[in-house]
Amino acid sequence: MIEDKERWNVRHVEKPMRKNVEPLVEKYIDLATVGNALDIACGTGRNTHFLAKKGFMVDAVDLSDYALSCIDEDKKINKIEVDLDEYTLTSKKYDLIININYLQRRFFPQIKEALKEGGVVIFETFIVAHGDFNNPANPEYLLRKNELLHAFIGLDIVYYEEKDEVNLRGEKIRVASLVAQKPIC
Repeated sequence: MIEDKERWNVRHVEKPMRKNVEPLVEKYIDLATVGNALDIACGTGRNTHFLAKKGFMVDAVDLSDYALSCIDEDKKINKIEVDLDEYTLTSKKYDLIININYLQRRFFPQIKEALKEGGVVIFETFIVAHGDFNNPANPEYLLRKNELLHAFIGLDIVYYEEKDEVNLRGEKIRVASLVAQKPIC
């Protein structure tokens, strides 16, 4: 864990992420009831800040203490420094869960369980790509084709797409994007 934390601290300093909210989050946030939100692997808080401004009480979870120190002190933001390999989501707590550019497959069922009825998940991360792509090299951090879609069967799928994009550094990447809502029983 200490090695991972140091690696991520250095990465946040040397290759900072953009400051603006993820477009997928901005586009679909209004589907969620304003209440409790979870930002998994929140980094320096670009999405966390947006959620708090929209009125959500946000649990901002990340391993990097440096990244969490960049998040505003705000009564609507609960910063949680934790190793995500060991973290467990709280059942039926969240109206909105976002997971951007992070993959921990054991969270798939936990995310579904952590959503309240009517809760929304917005998920986007890298997918296996062949050729000239700059996605993570470790296949453990790459989704397979349609894997994200299949992982959230049982939720109402609002949006799903696998596409090529260009990141802020001009590198070609391939991502899978999903927006889904937990049915109201």
